[in-house]
Order: sequence, then C-alpha cells, then structure tokens
Amino acid sequence: MGWEKFSIAKTVNMKIQIIGYSGSGKSTLATRLGEIAGIDVLHLDSTHFYGNWQERTDEEQTAIVRQFLATHESWVLDGNWRKIAPERYQMTDITILLMLNRWTCFRAAYKRYRKYRDVSRPDLGCPEKFDKSFRRWVFWEGRKKSRKQTLYEGLNATSGQKVVLKTRRQVEKFVKDFSERFGK
Repeated sequence: MGWEKFSIAKTVNMKIQIIGYSGSGKSTLATRLGEIAGIDVLHLDSTHFYGNWQERTDEEQTAIVRQFLATHESWVLDGNWRKIAPERYQMTDITILLMLNRWTCFRAAYKRYRKYRDVSRPDLGCPEKFDKSFRRWVFWEGRKKSRKQTLYEGLNATSGQKVVLKTRRQVEKFVKDFSERFGK
C-alpha cells in the first residue's frame, strides 16, 4: 500500500482523498497535488471551522462537501472528518493515508503555527493556534490505538487505490512520481 505501488492511470477525471494524523501535511500535500494536476482542492478543516475557530454542524459541513463533489469532476480532498459526506470514500480514485511519526507531525504543526501565528491560514480561514489541547492532540490523543484504527477503517472504506506514506521522503517520492505522470 505504499507509494511504490502507485499505478493509477492518467484520466480526465481524478478524485484524490488525503487522510492522516494532525500535522502530517495533509493540506500541504493536497495543495501540491492540486497544483500539479490542475484540479480543485477542498480542505475539510475549512468546511468545519470558520471565523475564529467557530464550528459548523455536521449537516452544514456535509452540504458544503456534497456541493463541491457535485460541481467538480476532479478534486483533491484533505481531512479526516469521516462522517462528513461519507460517500466520498467510494468516489475516490486514490486515497493517501499519511502516518508520519509523532515528532515529525509535532514539529510541522509548530512550524505551521509560527508561520501563521497572527494570520489566517489559506487552507483554513482561521488564525493558526498551537495551544495546550492541540499540542496534546498532535502528540498523544490523536495517536491512540482507536484513532489509528479509525484512520485505517477510512482507508479501507475507499473504492480506489490506497497509498500509505510514513516518512517525508516517501511523500516527496510520491509527489515526484505524481508530477511525472500528471503534471500539466
């Protein structure tokens, strides 16, 4: 299930979903793949949060995602909100699961915080935060056995090809291979 087995054929329509641990680079990877393939990206965090970390209801989020899916033949979606528009799992051509180690994710989340500390992240619409509860989530709570199991259940619920990436080196290799196959 690693990048080595990535063999999706070049198609006119491409549907990619990226899931994984907080701080693993889901939004960054989604943006990069969208730019390479010239397709639109939807960050599920931006459907969940708005304003100053206010949260939409599941129904509101699902409506936003379903509207996006209905109006785009190709897309990249990133985020774990599994109960939001769950039909997207059966629509994907490829699902990428980012399972980077906790230290890598923690450092990346902190770096992101430093970059967007007083401004809204482009993929989120809220000022970045790195408070105690988020640090705890990135380092411990979001890594519990049940959370890992949920991520793999999401991966296994997909209909398309499945790719698991566990290191930054694998992510970069995947992006390079993707660019060679699908770059415009």
